[in-house]
Amino acid sequence: MSLTTFPKTLVIIPALNEADSIAHVIGLIRQHASWADIAVINDGSTDATGALAASCGAVVLNMPYNVGIGAAVQTGFLYAAQNGYEVTVQNDGDGQHAPQEIPLLVSALVESGCDLVIGSRYIEDRGYITPIPRKVGIVILARIISWITRQRFTDPTSGFRASSARTIKLCARTYPHDYPEPEAVVLLHRAGLKLREIPVTMNPRYGGRSSITPLRSGVYMLKVILAILIGLLRPIERV
Repeated sequence: MSLTTFPKTLVIIPALNEADSIAHVIGLIRQHASWADIAVINDGSTDATGALAASCGAVVLNMPYNVGIGAAVQTGFLYAAQNGYEVTVQNDGDGQHAPQEIPLLVSALVESGCDLVIGSRYIEDRGYITPIPRKVGIVILARIISWITRQRFTDPTSGFRASSARTIKLCARTYPHDYPEPEAVVLLHRAGLKLREIPVTMNPRYGGRSSITPLRSGVYMLKVILAILIGLLRPIERV
């Protein structure tokens, strides 16, 4: 796709204390996805994340306190829905997602007619190393979600994903707050939307430090599996 044919796109960056990396990430998005607008959801940061993002020309939506990743991303969907965006791309603020692959996600979304395209670290071996306890949990979770959806998923925890207008509309109305990435896969599948994965490259964090320890990773996986199973008891959302 050429720059003139890309749909109206908003890159949503949920960010909590990402002052070390946010300007770098925004700069790469400007370089590789110049047609897209950028909204940084400043999720109660206590550092200069919001000010730095604003100085780089991004729209900054400041949460009054730390609302969590799910509510932060839903805020981005609400902004996209209210401002007529046809596509959103979720991109983390820590530098792990590769902005040069945003055009690949958007092209795959548009050309396939899908409603959600997830960038997977595990379809191809591109050198990304996942700690063994976390990788085991992701494999188990991926198999459970694949069983529920009757579709193969390899990386349902990936936050690097592109959404269509139908997905934006649904997620602006209802979006999982506790474990949003894997729960959203099941939510959108049950709503009848079309989902797929494509291979992407994941980088080490550019700055800051991950809060996910091996112990927290194991607890996270148990909780998210329980949340997904409970979610199956809820009424199916429709676009």
